[in-house]
Amino acid sequence: MNRYVDWLRSLPGKPVFVAYPAGFDFSFIYWYLMRFVGESPFGHSALDIETFAMAVLKLDFCESRKRNMPNHWFDEFPHTHVALDDAVEQGALFCNMLKESRAAADR
Repeated sequence: MNRYVDWLRSLPGKPVFVAYPAGFDFSFIYWYLMRFVGESPFGHSALDIETFAMAVLKLDFCESRKRNMPNHWFDEFPHTHVALDDAVEQGALFCNMLKESRAAADR
């Protein structure tokens, strides 16, 4: 956990925890950070991918599931439920969503 915090601090800007679902994953990571490092570089900043999809797609929250997201948001990463694999998959999904959202805002 100390190496994780060191890595986060080496990145530019203030870190924001991004996950799918953020409500579950953030609680888990926050507990580990507080227990083993004594602090959270994220503070209480977490962004839920499903909620972001709701805003980008202009859907109700219950309709903003993966099955209703455009295929081009998904890269060819496996969904294995292995933490690192899932983090890579979710990171790519979020980056694709963010890119599309920003492109739409520039129009």
